Amino acid sequence: MDAAVMVERRRALGLRQADVADLAGVSERFVRELESGKPSVRLDLLQRVLDVLGLELLVQVRSAGASRP
Repeated sequence: MDAAVMVERRRALGLRQADVADLAGVSERFVRELESGKPSVRLDLLQRVLDVLGLELLVQVRSAGASRP
């Protein structure tokens, strides 16, 4: 998930990080870390934030030539 997309969407909705945290039932720190590009997160908590923002996480099969991280 691209952190910049989350920040842009939150701002477009006129929400503060604290608002998203309250609506998602997570800490403001968690939202702040997500928006800063935290490399690992609990998927269930990420999904709560994405739901509030009206975003979804998509999983795709990598192409044969794609390198692994």
